[in-house]
Amino acid sequence: MRLKITGRNIELTEGLKAAVEDRLSRLDKYFNDDTIIDVTMSVEKDRQKIEVTIPIKGGIIRSEQVSSDMYVSIDLVEETIERQLKKYRHKLITKQQNAENDFRREFIEADADEDESGIVIKRTKKFDMKPMFPEDACIQMDLLGHDFFVFRNAETDEINVVYKRRGNTYGLIEPEQ
Repeated sequence: MRLKITGRNIELTEGLKAAVEDRLSRLDKYFNDDTIIDVTMSVEKDRQKIEVTIPIKGGIIRSEQVSSDMYVSIDLVEETIERQLKKYRHKLITKQQNAENDFRREFIEADADEDESGIVIKRTKKFDMKPMFPEDACIQMDLLGHDFFVFRNAETDEINVVYKRRGNTYGLIEPEQ
């Protein structure tokens, strides 16, 4: 596998490059030598962000991590990608995708671990959904400190979701009629 490292608003020091190469070299056991991994590091205010994109036949594998320390972000992004690969092995590797072009044969033929059995819901939450306007739902979401909020829209009587977007803006998800 080959790394293509770029930086935005950050000086790519040898230490940062070495940290990325060292940490992402752990993914080498999954990918063939000609697989290209795009790594983009950026800094915005106190946010140290790393984005890793791995194009494979039939899709992409991607992770983005943000923290106050770039080295922590590097560690988190590698763990996330490795977890994605283990979780979605059977989805990623099918005969239609000709997986041998992207992945090592050992990874393709390895038996599935127990944690790959599927999605496990750990918690179910029930709550009363009082009708409210989307603006009120945004305020409630902020008060709770959440990134999204499910509510019954007072105007349409439908279940809607408001969510936080980048740049301190909000989004609204409504069902199609």
